Amino acid sequence: MRGRTYDEISIGDTGSFSKTITESDIHSFSAITADFNAIHVDEVYATTSSLGKKMGGRIAQGMLSASLFSTLVGMYIPGKGALYVSQTCNFKRPVKIGDTITAECRVIEKMEKFRIRMITTCKNQRDEIVIEGEAIAIAARQTEDVV
Repeated sequence: MRGRTYDEISIGDTGSFSKTITESDIHSFSAITADFNAIHVDEVYATTSSLGKKMGGRIAQGMLSASLFSTLVGMYIPGKGALYVSQTCNFKRPVKIGDTITAECRVIEKMEKFRIRMITTCKNQRDEIVIEGEAIAIAARQTEDVV
């Protein structure tokens, strides 16, 4: 898949990417980030604590789902040759093992210095928003940078 240059991107362009969250993903993310919060990795805690009961058991790290936005920026819109500048995240619902998360973006503004602004969301398989936010990325300037 080839990325798109700033000139090839239009307001309203969209992209999406889906991934089913596995127990292995949660453990790998914990190993990378050192986030071993019991709500993510301890089944007993997640089913007996007041927080765990409120969440309905173990949940994935919020940033694990939010990291799918990086896939959108780096592989879809703008794609290869892009540079992530910023991302806001409002976490709306927990993500459970087995949930299929679809990260989506929609270009809402083309800015100076080859920057684009996008609305970003992650939805679960029930089409419920689990994360919403905005991203800014720098798109490649020329075709040679996106091959």
